Formats: sequence, C-alpha cells, structure tokens
Amino acid sequence: MKTYMIAVMLLSPMLLSITAAWGQTTAPTMSGAGAGATRPSGPVGVTLPDENGIPRLYPTNPVTIITVKAGILNLCAQDIPRYTQTGPFPSTRPGTRAGVIPPVPHNPKLPTIWTIGDSTVRTGSTGTGDGMVGQWGWGAPLVGYFDPTKVNVVNRAVGGTTSGSFYLAMWKAMVNLIKPGDVVIMQFGTNGGGVEAPGIGDVSTTRPGRNGQGTITARSYGWYIRQIITEARAKGATPVVCSLIPRNARGADGKIRRSTTTQAGWARQTAAQENAGFIDLNELVARKYDAMDKSQVDALFAGSPHTSWTGAVVNAETVISGLKALNPDPVAQYYVPQVSEIAPAPEINYDTPATEPAK
Repeated sequence: MKTYMIAVMLLSPMLLSITAAWGQTTAPTMSGAGAGATRPSGPVGVTLPDENGIPRLYPTNPVTIITVKAGILNLCAQDIPRYTQTGPFPSTRPGTRAGVIPPVPHNPKLPTIWTIGDSTVRTGSTGTGDGMVGQWGWGAPLVGYFDPTKVNVVNRAVGGTTSGSFYLAMWKAMVNLIKPGDVVIMQFGTNGGGVEAPGIGDVSTTRPGRNGQGTITARSYGWYIRQIITEARAKGATPVVCSLIPRNARGADGKIRRSTTTQAGWARQTAAQENAGFIDLNELVARKYDAMDKSQVDALFAGSPHTSWTGAVVNAETVISGLKALNPDPVAQYYVPQVSEIAPAPEINYDTPATEPAK
C-alpha cells in the first residue's frame, strides 16, 4: 500500500504532462447521469499508475458495442468509461505484455467502490461487451449511478471464478490497492467447485488436481467470503456481501427459482456471522421477475445466467436499492441526484435464521 501511494505521488507531475497529449485527464461526464458530453472519436486515454506503479494509458473512450438505453438514468453501454471496466491499452514496446490487465482507480485521491465477483458482475475479458457480445454484468451500468468527481468505481470481477479461486488469485493481486474509506461489494456463487467447497464451515477438503495431477485443498464458500471481509476491513474498507443473481429458471409453481438453501443462503449466513452489510440480490431480483411476464424476463437475459444490457441495469438498480436499505448506506454521499428516485429495498422476512449453521 505504501509503495503504491508513494508511486502515485512521485509520478503525478509526470502523469499530467503525459495525459495532456492524449486528452481527458479527469472522468468523462456520463450522458445518462444528466449531461450531454460529446464522445471522443479517437483513442482518448488517461495515464494512471498501474498496480506496479508504472504509468500506463487507460482508455476513457466508451465501449464500441451499441445498446439500448435503460433504467432511471437512461443509460446505454457507451455512457460507461472503459477505464472502470478494463485495463490499459496494450503496450507497443517490444517484449511487453499485450494482454488486458484489470482496471485501477482513475483518481487515487478519491475513495473507491470496488465490485468483485464472477461473469454476472463483469463479462468477457474486458467487461466492455466486446468479447461476449450481448452479455453484460451489473458492475458495468452500476458505474453510472455514482458521481465520478466524488468516487472511483472499479469493476474487478472476473468470469468463471468462485469465491475461492478469486480470493487466491485476483483478491491477493488487488488487496493492497484498497485504502481506508473504500467499499468492497462482492457477489459470488454462480460458479462452484475447484478450491471452493459447499457451505460456510471452517472445514477443508482435499481433492485430486486437474487430470489427476497432485491434490488441491478446498475451503468452504463461507470461509473465503470471511477472509475477504476480514482483509477488506483490515485496510479500512467497508465490505458488502451480495447473494448471486437468479437464473432464468422457474419452478413448478411458475416462480423464479431461488438459491435460499445453497449459495444465496450461504452468503446471507456468512454476512450475518461477520456483521457485514448484505444485499439479497437472489431474492430481490427474483421478486421483480415474478411480477413480470415470462417474455419480459427472457428479454433481460443473453443466455442464463448472463443478462442483457437491460437486465444488467435492472440488477444494478437492485444493488442500489439494497445499498440504500443498509444502515448506514456506505456510499450515500456519492450518488448522482437521480438515485433519489430509487427506493430502498424492502425488508425480507426469512423462514430460517441467518446464523443457521451449514449442514
């Protein structure tokens, strides 16, 4: 953490001079958030220190995929700056890595809202709609509900991950970027297996490795979530646990199937154990689907469990309503004015206590 902040301070004068040649040095105004800024026609970027303190050019130009406008902000995908979802432009220097790396805060002086999870939070390799056409995670439109002059929003979710695989790799790579005043919103449960075992207990299991090579030790879903909560708090950040979004699947009663006794239940129980904020996306979103015609729900998906842009906006606004229902809401001071139109999520009465031990 100290190394990162020192690098930021030392590089700041250099960064301003470098970015002057490329255009924007501050967060672009989002048209859906109330302004009508013209979109840049070329590759406009902002130079930021990456995770190693090296100045890199991050793209600020919008995504290239055209979507409909949706939600109270009338957002489309082009309103969301790329630097909130993806890493810098590939370097042209010989021998340097060409792959996309994760995004970083656009202004290190501001607090950051981090979103972490799987592909239902950020799809594809970049989360900008280019790789997985038609699929969007809710971490993309969520950016539009916050004032970029007050807070960074950084979507570090990675498709295909579980709480375990994310914790052991992606979380370890980002935890030192987290600083006091930040908020970490996490949603896992769509995927399973590997180094993640079911439940919330402290037990561990040993399994054969891939192709029978060696063994792996798997901790429970809840164990990894507890680790993320504990380590986020150690950095002075506020953790918020979300249950997984529901799939487009209905039970015999015609209602959307919940994961109350599995992943959604584990998320609720773990958040209760740790006295962390909890947003039950599984239940809250399912209630919205239950009130809609099946054809309307189908239009919110681009291959279950992945949502379309409109579906991602529905989920993002559900996250906002869940945040507003927390006491206190850890991000209340960062919303754009239109968020006042979103009511806090209703209280949910559960049949089982949140502290029920995992079986």
